[in-house]
Amino acid sequence: MKTRRLFKEDVYLKEAEAVITSVTEFNGKTMITLDRTIFFPTGGGQSCDSGTIDGLAVLDVYEADGDIYHQLDISSCDISQLEAGKHVKLLLDWPRRFDNMQRHCGEHILSGIFHREFGGVNRGFHMGDQYMTIDISLEERPEFDRITWDMAMLAELEANKVIWQNLPVISRHYNDKKDAESLPLRKALSLESDITIVCVGSIDNPSDCVACCGTHPSTAGQVGLLKIYKVESNKGMFRIYFEAGQRALKKYREQFDVLTQLENSLSAGSGDLMSKYKAQQEKNREARTALHFLKKEIIRREAQDLKKSMAASQTPVSRSYRLLSNDDISSIAREVSSEIPKILFLTHEPTKTVFLCSSEKSLVDCGRLVKENASIYGGKGGGNKTLARAIFSKEEYIPTFIDLLEKHLR
Repeated sequence: MKTRRLFKEDVYLKEAEAVITSVTEFNGKTMITLDRTIFFPTGGGQSCDSGTIDGLAVLDVYEADGDIYHQLDISSCDISQLEAGKHVKLLLDWPRRFDNMQRHCGEHILSGIFHREFGGVNRGFHMGDQYMTIDISLEERPEFDRITWDMAMLAELEANKVIWQNLPVISRHYNDKKDAESLPLRKALSLESDITIVCVGSIDNPSDCVACCGTHPSTAGQVGLLKIYKVESNKGMFRIYFEAGQRALKKYREQFDVLTQLENSLSAGSGDLMSKYKAQQEKNREARTALHFLKKEIIRREAQDLKKSMAASQTPVSRSYRLLSNDDISSIAREVSSEIPKILFLTHEPTKTVFLCSSEKSLVDCGRLVKENASIYGGKGGGNKTLARAIFSKEEYIPTFIDLLEKHLR
């Protein structure tokens, strides 16, 4: 017996009673079918509904051979409690359903506008967690060779006008393809029977009219808001990134908060924010350039001082740095490598990293010393003959490690 689809009869139905018609276990998953359901199965680019059945979470919903299967989380009950013929209560996760309704209807409205204004054909639709996308082909209007940002903004405005007009959204069911084809469809039908057509606006002059199995609000106004974020070329088409409904509002709020923080930090208003931001970027560029040359000078002077210290010392020289980076220390090591008598220890305190440095003519193999000794103190690392590094979890291991190597090399 095929499952009766209550969501097609009343998309706003949030709870119902049903009878279990089958219980199946497959690959560790428990699925049941019902004589009727309020849960929409994954399809048409839209994810499935969620909710509970007799208090058990609905994890997945899908359709197969006319039946709708509901995967349940039975971790808190015995599967024997589920049996054919049992009456159960269905509760829909309404916020998730309405979110899908807003987004899916928003996609219809935007696709209809791209088709009306530019002859754009929707060749792909994805409803993701972070955004929605539609892939628009301009095959019907060769005078357009691309979708510009201005074109996208026009489409966005026209889509929101449809929402502001609160046009009716009506789903009509047809058993025969010929009857459905009498409507002003945006896209040719691929089904021969059991066809649902969703129209936004009047049948005579709809904003959109296309076959769809998804759930939609009864009026366009319930979509609330539609916002396009990005347009990019994709496989000969144009991918539009956008959101609708409460997700578009949430995204707007997040971006507005960031904008407000930028205005406050730069003491700017929306009118001069970009000019002040560019001025700050230029100051940062100048500061980075000055810092680069300053570091080069510090490295040069430190290398000179190290050469003098190594020439005057009978034992390996060891130094620690807090303000220089690991890359800076590597540069120092390269600067002095040819004048290292045996070995040089340079420590980067913030990352608890010890650099072992030697010259090509030295008999010391830095990489081997790290490999054979760092693990004794819980360290790790590696390198080559003239430059290696050992990284430790605790700062107190570093002097002990260096002392061990000094004794080893005497």
